[in-house]
Amino acid sequence: MVEDAVQHVVVVPVKPPGVGKTRLVGVPAEQRIALASAFAIDTVAACLATEAVAHVLVTTDDARFATTLTALGAEACPDGGSGLNQALVQAAAEAGRRWPGLRPVALCADLPALRAEDLTAALASVTGGPAYVADAAGTGTTLYTASYADFAPRFGAGSAGAHAAAGAVPVRGVLAGLRHDVDDLVSLQAAIALGVGPATRQALDAGGLAIPGNGNEPPSS
Repeated sequence: MVEDAVQHVVVVPVKPPGVGKTRLVGVPAEQRIALASAFAIDTVAACLATEAVAHVLVTTDDARFATTLTALGAEACPDGGSGLNQALVQAAAEAGRRWPGLRPVALCADLPALRAEDLTAALASVTGGPAYVADAAGTGTTLYTASYADFAPRFGAGSAGAHAAAGAVPVRGVLAGLRHDVDDLVSLQAAIALGVGPATRQALDAGGLAIPGNGNEPPSS
């Protein structure tokens, strides 16, 4: 690890798996819950495997699932039930109390194809001010980072434009696994083609969903 490299705390908002991923239309409820859980597990695992990430703080009101994620090495705090952006602000404030020397990063929890090298590249390219990673469609956001003082995420519909309008700089580069969040079956198939993490592969296998041959390799870290 480079001694003077900026270190980060990644804040990951996690819905209770039982109420997440409702747009996976046609997927049985039990498998949908398993997939939502697996997406978060693979996302957190990739963050923990990233050298520039010192801590991962999960914000969720699902205490049982929080235990699963803390067993991986993450830490957890309640989300307060006040909406995504406010939950992220509150979690970043908690991160600031725990680790004042780190830079906070908000990251979506539904990035099953995330690779540590993509997250490393994205964080290394941030020059200091607020920055964001647009999703594959170019309209949403999968990652937002700023100093504690300037941390003001604008996730939601059209969030890439909202972040840009607020002065955040887009992070360039392919960063395929970092840009492919999963909301529906089309985006799930795109993530599978990139290569999803082990928890997601296990959930897919258990549910009998076919995995294309070119997407069955685990992400490297």
